[in-house]
This record gives sequence, structure tokens and C-alpha cells, in this order.
Amino acid sequence: MAKKRTAAAPAIHIGISDKDRATVAAGLSQLLAETYTLYLTTHNFHWNVTGPMFNSLHAMFMAQYTELWNAVDPIAERIRSLGHAAPGSYAQFAKLSSLPDAPATPPKALEMVRILKEGHEAVARTARQLFPAVDKASDEPSADLLTQRITVHEQTAWMLRSLLEE
Repeated sequence: MAKKRTAAAPAIHIGISDKDRATVAAGLSQLLAETYTLYLTTHNFHWNVTGPMFNSLHAMFMAQYTELWNAVDPIAERIRSLGHAAPGSYAQFAKLSSLPDAPATPPKALEMVRILKEGHEAVARTARQLFPAVDKASDEPSADLLTQRITVHEQTAWMLRSLLEE
């Protein structure tokens, strides 16, 4: 019986050590999990919002969940570029994310806004906390990705805070 040949994974020589790539990939995995969790919560609220602000919130939540949906792929692909598997199951996301799952019973409209504001602030903090590892690794593509994500999350949190008159 012939031995089955398996190809070894090619070595990664991109100027970032294995240890630094693992550290950055772990941080990006948390960012991915939180982004996906926030996407799912935002989409849930889009479906379930009611009340006098329905039209404006329904449209705003759609713009927000669309942006979040478009963000998950670049984060996952950066993890893959660093030579690591991107998490992709609800169980993995729940374990990695600091964000709570969406409430089982849809809250009132302004509570939805508050929950999403807190979610965007948390994701911005997660991205910001990853900068020391990214800087240490001289990982400019990850730094660029983090800068883009922080910008979006901070601006979205500001807009949501404005609705809450905070």
C-alpha cells in the first residue's frame, strides 16, 4: 500500500516572526468575533425596531449592518495572510467576543441605540488595544486595517450617542 503524501504548509517569510504573527492573529480574531457579533445584533435590531423613529432607525441600522458585513471579510483575510485560520463559528465568536449576544426579546428603540453605541465603543477599544502588538511586529497592513475600523466605530458611536442626547 502506497503512503499518502501530504504537503507541508509553506513557510511564511513576510518579515514578521511566527510569535508576532500569532499574537496579531489572535487579536484580529477577537476583532472579527466582535465585528460579527455587532453585525448580527445590528441586523436583529433592523428587523425588530418599532416606534415613532422606525423609518430613520430601520434605515440607519441597515447602513450600519451593511458596513459591518463588509468589514468581516478583510479582517478574516488579514488573519489568513498572517498564516492562521480565521474563526468562523458562532461558538468561536461567542468565546472570543467581549460583546453580549443580542437580547432574546427586542428592546425599545432607544435601548437598541444604547446597546449598539456600547458595542461600537467596545469594538473600537478592542482594535485600539491591538496596536502595541501590531507596532511591535511592524505590521503596517494590520495597523491600517485597525485605523480604518477605529474610525468607523468611533464615528458610528458618536452618531448613536447623538440620538441619545449624551
